[in-house]
Amino acid sequence: MYIFLPDKSKKSLPDGSTALDACKAISLSLSKEAICAKVNGSLFDLTEKLPDGCTFEAITAKSPEALEILRHSAAHLMAQAIKHLYPTAQFAYGPATEEGFYYDVRFDHPLSENQDLPKIEQEMRKIVSQNEKIVREDVTAEEAKALFANQKYKLIHIDELSSQGESLSVYRQGDFVDLCLGPHMRSTGQIKAFKLMSTSSCYFKGDKNNDSLTRIYGTAFFSQKDLEDYLRILEERKESDHKKIGREMGLFMISDYGPGFPFWLPNGMILRHELEEFWWKLMVDNGYKVVKTPQILSRELWETSGHWREYKKNMYITKIDGKPFAIKPMNCPGAILVYGNDLHSYRDLPLRIAELGLVHRHEASGALNGLFRVRCFTQDDAHVFLPFDQIGSEIRQLLKIFDYVYSLFGLEYHIELSTRPLDKYVGKISTWNKAEAELKACLEENKIPYVINPGDGAFYGPKLDFKFKDSLNRVWQCGTIQLDMQLPHRFHLSYVDKDGEKKEPVMLHRAIFGSIERFVGIITENFKGSFPTWLAPEQVRILPVSPTDESQLAYARALLAKLKRHGVRASLDDRNEKLNYRIHDSQTMKVSYTLVIGAKEAESDLVTYRIHKAKDTRTIASKDFIRLLLKDIQEKKATRSY
Repeated sequence: MYIFLPDKSKKSLPDGSTALDACKAISLSLSKEAICAKVNGSLFDLTEKLPDGCTFEAITAKSPEALEILRHSAAHLMAQAIKHLYPTAQFAYGPATEEGFYYDVRFDHPLSENQDLPKIEQEMRKIVSQNEKIVREDVTAEEAKALFANQKYKLIHIDELSSQGESLSVYRQGDFVDLCLGPHMRSTGQIKAFKLMSTSSCYFKGDKNNDSLTRIYGTAFFSQKDLEDYLRILEERKESDHKKIGREMGLFMISDYGPGFPFWLPNGMILRHELEEFWWKLMVDNGYKVVKTPQILSRELWETSGHWREYKKNMYITKIDGKPFAIKPMNCPGAILVYGNDLHSYRDLPLRIAELGLVHRHEASGALNGLFRVRCFTQDDAHVFLPFDQIGSEIRQLLKIFDYVYSLFGLEYHIELSTRPLDKYVGKISTWNKAEAELKACLEENKIPYVINPGDGAFYGPKLDFKFKDSLNRVWQCGTIQLDMQLPHRFHLSYVDKDGEKKEPVMLHRAIFGSIERFVGIITENFKGSFPTWLAPEQVRILPVSPTDESQLAYARALLAKLKRHGVRASLDDRNEKLNYRIHDSQTMKVSYTLVIGAKEAESDLVTYRIHKAKDTRTIASKDFIRLLLKDIQEKKATRSY
C-alpha cells in the first residue's frame, strides 16, 4: 500500500499498516512525538489501519489540532475522576471546546464548585501519575450497550448512532471506558497542565423537556506556563468582558424568555446605528445596491439552494397555509431571487447587492455566549453577481475594503483559504478546483499572505476567511469572501453577454463585520468599552462644578445646546453631588470627553476637558474644543489625543 505525505511524496508501507506504523516508517522520533494522524483530512487514532492511497500527516503537540485532542482527553480524565468519586454519576457528552472542555453529568446531589471541583482535580492528578494507557476499541452496538448498561444517556446515544449506520468505538483508560470516536492522547500521563473552572446547569441535548444536568468546565494545555498565561488573561478578560461592559453601559441584555436572542438597549442602539450608517455609506461609495429580503421563505427555496439538506437541523421551521417554511439562516437565496427578478446584460455586471439581513440559526444552548454566539444576528451581507473573468478585479477591490475597515478599528488580521469539504458539498469537483485556483491566484498576484484551511469551505464553494486577534490575543473570524459557482446554476441565473448569448454568472458572498452582534462584542472587549468617539453612545458629558450656581448652569446649558446642534451626543450632569463623584461616574460610563465648567470657564467661554482614561485635563476656548471634537468624530480614529 501507499500513502502520500504533506510534501506530495509517496511512501510504500506493508498492507494493513496503522497510523503509528506510518510514523515509524517516516522516523523513529516522529513515532514517539505523534499524538494521532490526519488521514484524508480527518483525524485518525494511531492504532487505526490506513486506507491505501490516503494522504497522511502526523499530528504532534505542535500541530494546530493538538490542543483539541488534549482537551478532549482531559474531558475523559475528568469523567474518570468523577466516576471514582461519585460512582452513580450519569454521563452525557464531554467535548473539547475552543478554550477548554466540558462534560455534562447528572449527580445524585448538587455539586459545589468550592468543595467538589478541588476533589475532582486531585483525583485527576492521581490518575495522571498512574500514566494509564488510553486504548481505542471498535465495538458493535450490542457490545456498547453491554458496556454502558447503567448509563442512560450513553444508551440513547448508542441507539442514535446505530440507527444512522455509524460505526462505534470506545476508549479505555484503566478502569474507565467511554463511548467516543476519538482520537486521544496516548496515556493519561500526557495530560498534566489542566484546571477545572466552573459549573453550570444545562439540559440533556439542550432541551428543557429533558433531564437537568451539571456542566463542568475545564481547560488544559501542553505546558504549565501556557496554562498560567491563560489564567492571567482570564483575569484581564473579566474587566474586558463585553457582557459585563454591556450591562454597565446599557448596551444589550439577554432574557431567559429568549436565550440567544439579544435585546438592544438605548446605548447599544446608538452604537449599532453608527456602525450601520458607516456600513451604508461604505456600500454606496463602492457601488452596492441595498435591499431587504423576507425573514421566512418556503421549503422549496431552501431545497433548491441546498440549505434544507445541509443545514436543516440548524433552521427554525414553521408552517404557513399548511406548507413548510423556514426562517432564513442565510441571506443568499433572497439575494438570488432579487437578481432573478430582472433581466441582466453584461453591462449590468458586476451587480453588487447588499443587505443588513437578520438571520436565525439554532445554536446549542451550551455554546451561547453574550453577543459572541447567538441564535439571531444581523449579517452585513453582500452578494456580487459577475462573469468569471471579473473575479480577480472584484476580489482585489474587496481586499482593499476589508483592509480599510479592519485598520479603522485597529484589528490585525490574516487570511485563510478554506477549500472543498470532503463530503458535504454540491457541484462538480472540477468546478471547485477552478474556483479554488482563482482565489489562490488573486491572493498570490497581490502578494497577500494566506494559509490553507483544507475542507472548511462552505458546501457551495471555497472561501477566504478573515481572522484577527483582539487585545487579549483571541482569534476571531468575522469577514468572509465566498466564491460560489453552484447556486447561480441551481437557480438558473443568467445574463446576456456581448455576443447576445445567455451566460451563467458566478456569485461572491461577502461579509465584513460578519455579524453586527459579534463585531460589537469584539470591539467592546477590544476597546474595553472606551469606544472611538464616533461610536461612543455618550460623546460628551458636562459637569458644572457648582450645579446651584446659576451662571455655571446657564453656561453649561448653552454649551449643551450648541453641541447638540452639531449632532454631538452630549448630556448635562447637574445633580447635587460632589464633583469627584460625578467625574467618576462619567469615567465609569466611559464618556469620551468629560467637561468641567467652573466660574472661570463660565466667565471666559472656556471648557476644561478630560479624555476618558486620561489623568490630565486641558482648558481651551469652547469653539476650539468643538472644532477638536468634530474633527475627532469625522476622522473616526481608534484613539483620542489632546
